[in-house]
Amino acid sequence: MGEEPNDARPEPADRIPDRHAPNQDQDQDRHRSPAPPDPRVAPVPEAPPWAPVPPADRAPEPPGSPGAPTTPPPPAQPPATPTLAFGPPPQASGQASGQPFGQAPGQSAGQQPGQASGQPSGQAPGQPPGHQPGQASAHQPGQPPGQPFGQAAAHAPGQPPGDPSGAVPVGAGAAAASGYGFPQPGPATAPGYGPPPGYGPPGYGPPGYGPPPPAQPPGPANPAQAAAIALLNLSGLGLGYVLLRQWIGAALCWLATAALLVVALPADVDGVPVGVLVGYGVLLLAAAADGFRRGLRATLRVGAAVRRLALPLALVLLAVPAGGSLAYGAAREEAREEALLARLTVADERVKSGQGLLFDRAEPLYRLALATYQELGTKHAGSRAGKLVPARLDAYYAQLSAPYDKKDFCKAVAPLKHLRGLPGTVDKDLLGARPAKTDEPLAESLYGCGTAALGVQTAEPPAEKSLNELLDTFPQSPQATRVEPAVREAIKTRSAAVDGGAVPCGTVVELRALRSSVDALPDATFAGASRETAAAVEKGDFACGTSQFRSKEFGDAATTMTQFAKDYPNSPKAAHARSIAIAAEIADEEPEAGKSLPPAKAPGGARMVMVVSNDGPGSVELLYTGPTTGKITLNACATCTKYPSSVFLDPKKVKACTGPASKYPKATLLLPAGNYHFLQKRAGTSTSTGGDTKISKTKIEPNYSYTNCLYVTSGF
Repeated sequence: MGEEPNDARPEPADRIPDRHAPNQDQDQDRHRSPAPPDPRVAPVPEAPPWAPVPPADRAPEPPGSPGAPTTPPPPAQPPATPTLAFGPPPQASGQASGQPFGQAPGQSAGQQPGQASGQPSGQAPGQPPGHQPGQASAHQPGQPPGQPFGQAAAHAPGQPPGDPSGAVPVGAGAAAASGYGFPQPGPATAPGYGPPPGYGPPGYGPPGYGPPPPAQPPGPANPAQAAAIALLNLSGLGLGYVLLRQWIGAALCWLATAALLVVALPADVDGVPVGVLVGYGVLLLAAAADGFRRGLRATLRVGAAVRRLALPLALVLLAVPAGGSLAYGAAREEAREEALLARLTVADERVKSGQGLLFDRAEPLYRLALATYQELGTKHAGSRAGKLVPARLDAYYAQLSAPYDKKDFCKAVAPLKHLRGLPGTVDKDLLGARPAKTDEPLAESLYGCGTAALGVQTAEPPAEKSLNELLDTFPQSPQATRVEPAVREAIKTRSAAVDGGAVPCGTVVELRALRSSVDALPDATFAGASRETAAAVEKGDFACGTSQFRSKEFGDAATTMTQFAKDYPNSPKAAHARSIAIAAEIADEEPEAGKSLPPAKAPGGARMVMVVSNDGPGSVELLYTGPTTGKITLNACATCTKYPSSVFLDPKKVKACTGPASKYPKATLLLPAGNYHFLQKRAGTSTSTGGDTKISKTKIEPNYSYTNCLYVTSGF
């Protein structure tokens, strides 16, 4: 026959009746009709996995059967500690609707659990009056009448009756001896006593009721749930901790993500420091690992629908850091593009600021701009700024070639040389064919600048520099073959200007500059041009002196002709140049002497003798000009002195050169007839001032001889 249902609440062990109580209580319990299950009582828990299982081949024997072992009654058991849990008691199946909490079916209001109708409160059913609470009852719910306390109602299959093996009842301690049977299912206390299961906080009951029960063992492992929580934490939003209601962990994840956003935004070229990224990644991995550990056996307080969506949601939310990384990468790339475009703009402004400046002053700006162009065009060729570099280089070449387009050849040489030499400093692939296109403009500029400087004394650069560079850099160019004809043409033009020009002195300056340039050119090619230039310069110098004499510029004429006679002593015009110089010196003191240019050759015919004597201290130089021109120098007279002079004394009464003829230094002149102008220039002595000059005029007639005494008078 089966066991009676245990529908009573657990009762403390101290209320169990004594085992020696009369059997009529047990009989009364035995003949009591089974009551329906009490909905206030939790279902009977299954035997724990560590409880021994009786053999299945042994059938339970009713108590009192011949085969049932008779054992002495067990000693009094210590009070069992009731197990309490939080929350309302679970509703048992079969509980009547509207039944008050903790009231068994059929129990009247105010009746205690397990109390029979009309029985005093606190007294177990079938308990004799006067029985004190806590006294053990001889009958347990579900136990057959007459069964000793702690002994199973039936033996497990295969177990011999009275087998002392089996689990010791929980809470029995050392007082539960072996042979008392298997622990009984259901509560260990008497029915109808104490609060319902799960009612009140742990340790509910009077003081000394016993320690709280141990924590319930963790639930079964759920790897899918653990993976979902780990992935939710890995998203950086801390949602795994939210599901677990671990708010501190969630707050840490939120703070870390917020700190990362503060550091990373707004996105710039440098990006987030590596240390920050590594630290954030380690934190996410630690949060994921901790979430996996906590969620493996955790019981989530969410609905089944949320639990089913947790793993898909975690996988979807992994797109948050991935998408954030992509978005941040795009923002950082845009910031990099903007920075590169800003650098390109700065380089463009530097190139533009060089307009209107001399190339030497603008070159440093151009070099900085080129360095930027090269970096953008090579290291960042795929960027928006890098793709604009070729167009910027075209504009750069166009700006620096502008002087050539304006035919300002000398000004165009330096920038064109710069453009042609860029392959030495800038990437050749980036420049392409641009440098080669500057060869023709540069050669033309060198030719134009060099030929324009021919004959220009103040030209910068001088003609020879540009022409030599052209011949050295582009020897086979058409411009190089045109240099010699251009030089000869320049010589011919200026030589013609000397002969019939109005300003031969200016032309001779150009000829001298031209001769200097031609002499600096290669001898093998320009030897003939050099000789032509020298002849043109000689002719120009003489023409310049005569032009100055005719223009009454006697001092310049004297200087020019004196230098000409020194520079070209073997020239057929050297003697004439000396005559013009003497006449110009006399005419500088006496302009009348410069009315006409001295003849290149002396006239023929008779010549008259003129003896000139020096009756004065110091040597004297006598210059004369007339039909013929020349000069003589008389040595100083050692014994001669100055003659006194007075405003009242007639110079004709001075008796100069009256002493012995041998006393006075003399010189003899053979002069054609005509009017002559004399200029005596006496050297300085201790008694006379150097540079004393005197002008005189004499007419030389044919068939006469003349004497001329040179003396010095004092001013007193």
